Amino acid sequence: MTDAIDRITLPSGLNLSRIVTGLWQMADQERDGKPFDLDQAADALADYAREGFTTFDMADHYGSAEIVAGKAAKILASEGGPRPTILTKWCPEPGPMDPGTVRKGVETALERLATDRIDVMQFHWWQYQSPEYLDALTELMKLRQEGLIGHIGLTNFDAPHLRMVLKQGIDIATNQVCFSVVDRRAAGALTQVAREHGVGLLGFGTLCGGFLADRWVGQAAPEKIDDWSRMKYIRFIEAAGGWDRFQGLMSALEEIGRKHGVSVSNVASRWVLEQGATAGVIVGARLGESAHRDDNRMMLSIELDDADRQTIAAATAKLDPIPGDCGDEYRKPPFLTASGDLSHHLGALPPVMKTTETRKGRMRAESGSVWEEKAGFARAMRKGKRITVSGTTATDPLGERVCAGDAAGQAVYILDKITGALTSLGGTLEDVLRTRVYLTHESDWQAVSEVHARYFGGIRPANTLIVVKELIGGYEVEIEAEAELD
Repeated sequence: MTDAIDRITLPSGLNLSRIVTGLWQMADQERDGKPFDLDQAADALADYAREGFTTFDMADHYGSAEIVAGKAAKILASEGGPRPTILTKWCPEPGPMDPGTVRKGVETALERLATDRIDVMQFHWWQYQSPEYLDALTELMKLRQEGLIGHIGLTNFDAPHLRMVLKQGIDIATNQVCFSVVDRRAAGALTQVAREHGVGLLGFGTLCGGFLADRWVGQAAPEKIDDWSRMKYIRFIEAAGGWDRFQGLMSALEEIGRKHGVSVSNVASRWVLEQGATAGVIVGARLGESAHRDDNRMMLSIELDDADRQTIAAATAKLDPIPGDCGDEYRKPPFLTASGDLSHHLGALPPVMKTTETRKGRMRAESGSVWEEKAGFARAMRKGKRITVSGTTATDPLGERVCAGDAAGQAVYILDKITGALTSLGGTLEDVLRTRVYLTHESDWQAVSEVHARYFGGIRPANTLIVVKELIGGYEVEIEAEAELD
């Protein structure tokens, strides 16, 4: 049995390997009903732990990954081998996140894993304008207290929403996001927020589906791609400027690799591993087909110097930045996923808010806030092509304040709610012509303005920012909006 891979202990107390074995390719291996021996796969996965790779990452939609991981853990226990650290994901459809729904999601994973405790339950949410994700995370906190899960993680959350969740008092150990020398979005604001709050970033896609490897240096672009992983990451390469510019980066990585006596993959992974908040990198495994454990281990044997970093920076400066923020590839165009455009999936989700035709040509949207009925107002109204959204505070459907005392966090929640009102009535943020922002503390103007710019920076509606003596309910910020559809 080989010595364990370098491990890290996060401020949350979570201890995990810095190289995490990812099982997402099991979904591809089982695609279209392909025969797949789960017992053989489990023994292949146990081999990873036997050689020191003792942290496994999976999800509820990675085929039989959870079942295989449970079988592997049982094999290792029977041998007296290392107990693997299990990270899985729960990716529910947006909707009510009551205690029973959340418990069922966790218990399903426990059953598939054949265990009584999940080390890290990572949570993904499809659309932020559906606010129930805070309910889900609150319930996960309760299940953590029960001992059903050890830690709560997020997956594909951007910096503003990670920060908002933390300011809401949810304990987050990790956030798993796409992170590579091609996709450097996580190196900016997300790394800053994670470092400030002790959250470990777990980078997936660090090898761009295997394209960041020696075998692709100086090669022509592939004419045909059969596996889902490469189908996904060729889209990232195209978004970054195309194959020719990608080859410029590959040449730089190869040069650094020769200097240190390691592979292109090692250099690419090491760059991610050295970013300020990175806890680990997730390297995919195709169980029963191939294993690159000896090569993967080499990334821990090198340390990039200033000259290496400057070489990489010069090469990446010639690439186009991947558009949007972390996780946007699943939520908005351009959809950089294996299956491409996900608008059909998102379009099939139910409207965020209840809408009612109050009289001919006039529609009302309701967020579910208890105050809308008590005070006799609508969250938003549409007449013809015009939509007006009421002054909105960070109030959840039960009437509770979100992110008490934090104006920036409240602004994120508010603008998500405004987005939900607009989309429920057939509009979008791009239709907004005017916003008005009311603050109780002048010192919050810049933080709230930065949030406003994140949502409206490419739209630039007319805006008024007002400091008031007080807002009802003790809120720091309230925002209203007016839109007109083209």
